[in-house]
Amino acid sequence: MNTAVRHVPGQSGAPRPVRLAVVSAGLSVPSSTRLLADRLAEATRGRLAAAGHEVEVRVVELRDLAGDIANNLVTGFPSAALEEAVETVTGADGLIAVTPVFSASYSGLFKSFFDLIDNTALTGKPVLAAATGGTARHSLALEHALRPLFAYLRAIVVPTAVYAASEDWGGTGDALTDTLPTRIDRAAGELAELIGGRRGAPAPEAEAVVPFERQLAALRPE
Repeated sequence: MNTAVRHVPGQSGAPRPVRLAVVSAGLSVPSSTRLLADRLAEATRGRLAAAGHEVEVRVVELRDLAGDIANNLVTGFPSAALEEAVETVTGADGLIAVTPVFSASYSGLFKSFFDLIDNTALTGKPVLAAATGGTARHSLALEHALRPLFAYLRAIVVPTAVYAASEDWGGTGDALTDTLPTRIDRAAGELAELIGGRRGAPAPEAEAVVPFERQLAALRPE
């Protein structure tokens, strides 16, 4: 697992840092998938820092865990590195997940990693879904593949999903859509707002348990 930790200065006694997990499923080095993941992470970190949150960013590079993921799928036993990666994702306050698009969907490596995560472990977790590809024709993979995957895992996916085609890098992209930097900034803002809202929300009060006898008595006619 390739781990990067970034933070803004905090005060002693302050709440623990916001944990932002970033999953990159790029296969090459360097990778446009990792580049997009880093840009999304930095934009989200900046938004959270501006709101007064100390931020810890941890990057899970699936390329480095490919053999461990395959072994776990056939044996049922994760390596220490894979177990740490899963804990990083499930223990985060928010998640950025980025995959290259192969055959109009997420990569097999990306799907295999999330197949190892219990389907309740991401319940309520804010997620920013993103993808890269050679052509804008594959952008709908975000909506018909990634968004349903995280909906099944009961995560909360931000409205703006970010797709970066080859022409988006260093250019203006499709004339009918916003530029890549604009989409990155908007998606990061949505994710930061969700994370910040969850961090600032008071813990729900436990409901008082009413004894069954009292409930039964309340149903009886006077």
